[in-house]
Amino acid sequence: VILVFVLSIGSLIIYFINSSDPVGSCSSYEDKTIPIDLLFNGFFSFYFGLRFLAADDKIKFWLEMNSIVDIFTIPPTFISYYLKSNWLGLRFLRALRLLELPQILQILQAIKTSNSVKFSKLLSIILSMWFTAAGFIHLVENSGDPWLKVRNSQNLSYFESIYLVVATTSTVGFGDVVARTSLGRTFIIFFTLASLILFAKYVPEIVELFANKRKYTNSYEVVKGKKFIVVCGNITVDSVSAFLSNFLRHNLEEISTEIVFLGENPPSLELETIFKCYMAYTSFVFGSALKWEDLRRVAVEYAEACLIIANPLCSDSYAEDTSNIMRVLSIKNYSPKTRVIIQILQSHNKVYLPKIPSWNWKAGDNIICFAELKLGFIAQGCLVPGLCTFLTSLFVELNTKVTPKQLWQKHFLNGLKHKILTQRLSDDFVEMTFPEVSLICFVKMNLMLIAIEHKSAMHSMCSLIIGLILNPSAQVKLRKNTIGFFIAESAKEVKRALFYCSTCHSDVNNPELIGKCGCKTKSHRHNIRENIFLKRSQGASVAVKSSIREPSSGTTQECFLMSPSSLITTFSGNPTINDEKDEKTDRLDSSGMFHWCKAISLDKVILKRSDKRKHDFRNHVVACVFGDAHSALMGLRNFVMPLRASNYAPKELKDIVFIGSLDYLQREWRFLRNFPQIYILPGSALFSGDLHAANIEECSMCAVLSPPYKPSSSQTLVDTEAIMTTLNVGSLRISCSAQTPSVTGTPCEPSAASDSTEARKTSKYRRIPILTELKNPSNVRFIEQLGGMKGSLPGTNLHLSTSFSTGAVFSGSFLDSLLATAFYNYRVLELLQMLVTGGISSQLEQQLDKDKQYEPSDSCATFFSARARCKLELLSLNKTILSEIQPRDYFGQVFCGSLNNFGILCLGLYRMIDEEDRNPEHKRFVITRPAKDLKLLPSDLVFCAIPFSTSFYDKDAVSSRQRYETVNLEPLTQENILDSNEPPVINPEPPVDPAMDNFSIPNQTMLYQSDKLSSQIHLGEN
Repeated sequence: VILVFVLSIGSLIIYFINSSDPVGSCSSYEDKTIPIDLLFNGFFSFYFGLRFLAADDKIKFWLEMNSIVDIFTIPPTFISYYLKSNWLGLRFLRALRLLELPQILQILQAIKTSNSVKFSKLLSIILSMWFTAAGFIHLVENSGDPWLKVRNSQNLSYFESIYLVVATTSTVGFGDVVARTSLGRTFIIFFTLASLILFAKYVPEIVELFANKRKYTNSYEVVKGKKFIVVCGNITVDSVSAFLSNFLRHNLEEISTEIVFLGENPPSLELETIFKCYMAYTSFVFGSALKWEDLRRVAVEYAEACLIIANPLCSDSYAEDTSNIMRVLSIKNYSPKTRVIIQILQSHNKVYLPKIPSWNWKAGDNIICFAELKLGFIAQGCLVPGLCTFLTSLFVELNTKVTPKQLWQKHFLNGLKHKILTQRLSDDFVEMTFPEVSLICFVKMNLMLIAIEHKSAMHSMCSLIIGLILNPSAQVKLRKNTIGFFIAESAKEVKRALFYCSTCHSDVNNPELIGKCGCKTKSHRHNIRENIFLKRSQGASVAVKSSIREPSSGTTQECFLMSPSSLITTFSGNPTINDEKDEKTDRLDSSGMFHWCKAISLDKVILKRSDKRKHDFRNHVVACVFGDAHSALMGLRNFVMPLRASNYAPKELKDIVFIGSLDYLQREWRFLRNFPQIYILPGSALFSGDLHAANIEECSMCAVLSPPYKPSSSQTLVDTEAIMTTLNVGSLRISCSAQTPSVTGTPCEPSAASDSTEARKTSKYRRIPILTELKNPSNVRFIEQLGGMKGSLPGTNLHLSTSFSTGAVFSGSFLDSLLATAFYNYRVLELLQMLVTGGISSQLEQQLDKDKQYEPSDSCATFFSARARCKLELLSLNKTILSEIQPRDYFGQVFCGSLNNFGILCLGLYRMIDEEDRNPEHKRFVITRPAKDLKLLPSDLVFCAIPFSTSFYDKDAVSSRQRYETVNLEPLTQENILDSNEPPVINPEPPVDPAMDNFSIPNQTMLYQSDKLSSQIHLGEN
């Protein structure tokens, strides 16, 4: 092939040489070009014969371009040599062989990049067109029109013909060289039209190739003192727009960090427009993170971090994850100290990243796993109704102005303004307990402190370290430089916790006045207490007045902050071991974070529609799964793990029933077989018979998980199965005469303030609680009823919909914003992972052996230290332990009273949307971080962070052993009353973490500690 192409170019050169003579002229054997051209054409004849013999379709062979060229160029050469007449004829058709130039260059490996191949193709098309057209003009102009017997011919050289063709192509037409023959002019007419079409298509592409190469192949210039980050991976219009909006809002006042995008494809026109809008702090470099040369061009070794964006809508999530992991390997091998933050789609793929030798959690390397967080959010919504919306609202940023139509919408929008922020706490809080500091922040500074960072504490008997502690007990004391986690509106507000001074701000009642003071010396611990607390008459407890005023009367209510000494009473006698504990159902994995059991065979958990065991399911979770034998795994383990967290007692665990294709679920089962109380019902959630077989009318929550993304699906149709299932479940009418699961938000719910019998009188049916996942947030319009809030933007915003506010829908689209959150404040991401995954965080992952993580735990120390952590619950104001708080007219009173008396941290409210007569389904909405002067309603439910050891017994009903009703506990039956009649107790034999040794006694509703406690746990570092 190469030899034929070279000889064709040689024959074309001979044609150029002979074109200086007339078209038809006599020749002699002394002309060396004639025998050389004859030799070339002899080889062409031989190659033509070989091609003819090898052709499968002989007829199609004669119509190929190369065959036509040979037919019109080979015979005239032999005839000319025999007649001694050098006739140029159609030998110019050899120029069409230039179309094979890209193929020849690729065979010779002279071109390798896509741009060079594309340029060679465009160049070969243009040159072959020019040379062929010029040869035709040269032939007809020198020969003249046949019917005029050469009377209108002109002596036109081949170079002049090239000049005419190029001038015609450019539509300039100088007029110095023109076609005189009719054939020549006719050809020029059609050639002009064809050249306009071809050049309009090909010339801009050539210009774009050279322009983009010069524009985007330059190296990024590092400016000393200027920070920048490198962003690579899925660089598209949607991903770049979402990233810029989330990244820039964190530092809106002063943008000091430049963003360098490293894209593997040249930017489109839409993407270039975005870069031009943000040209002051963005730049684009064409290259790949897999190549060290491109990493050198973006100076990744000097970058603050390298962020890798994943494509959540890809058809092959495994290929997407592995390609991003390869990018991390390339970056870490090139620059081991570069901080990397990566998005991962599947949770089982992230285990490869910590195995990279230069991966360093402490340096800020982090993993954002979409499947882990997305399914964790949904699982929390199954445990506690509305909790999914509560947690999501802390990370959603609304850029649209919304005018609320109703009062409940106003409360919901006020909650959306709050975010999780971190701030180093003032040194005046040193040696104080978390309840004391949290109450001071709430009353004095109007801040809600929910967690602190654990930096240096390590138990001598247990190597397990949990980085963050949500609502630590009164046994935990703070040291200097402790980081606090707040739910607040702005970073300016949380600065008050840093500037707080017990000397200057002890008498300040307006939080706005708390700022940096000029004190040079700080008060000691006992002076702080003298300034803050007022001694009670007996001296055992102290109090501080709050600034909670009743809007109507203007009177000031008092809430009391009790000292730890008044909360703790010595317990005479040693706690005993619960002999009734079932070892088989109370086994934990090696981390102590999750309930564990021996591997269960798949055949033992498969249910049949006719199985009578369906009647045993009550207050369970039904998960609707869509997938087949070829679908990508969504990682259902991430959905199960929060539902099997060890801070829930075995009796509190809910049965989980998966409805879906058996071919798909058996692929997931190897990741689920070590978790107890999981069942599989082969079928489809689109069929009502399968839903009834799962006893869905008695479930506490029905979770509809979105199907894996299909490349052929449009953005609107990706949620078809989820929406149809939601309509199917919503159409089921369940009679209130049936036993009602303990779930809030239903007309028959027992935790509501109104009497359940009255509710039955007004409503004969109740709805099944449902939580639907949507891949496309705009698809909420298909399940959203009229009357929801709408912003100024076109379409429906999911986070402004009524379904979202009530906790009925969820979308993981906001998870893209966590990439910017992880860069600016990795602690917030750690807290989120701890809240939604059941306690797993990066600090815990780096200490666990991944191969043994789900093995049984034999260490009692690990058992108690990992298990004894707070859990999130919904508590009623009237039918739980909160009923003992007096007064409880305002949220601030409940917040102070619950934290002061029981160590329970109140975070938000789950309130009825409207009165019962106008709200027949008893829908509730979420209020995130209510104001302390918000008037409470008797039907309100409170989101609480409850210590593991806190009991919920009614002191007036201890004899009858009636448990306080909480929304995620199964209703009491005659069978489980006998099994749950004792409060949680702690085994005194193994060493126990003293920070978790508190527990409660039913008839006293206080927190107690054993007389063996002799030390305090200190947090932070000096």
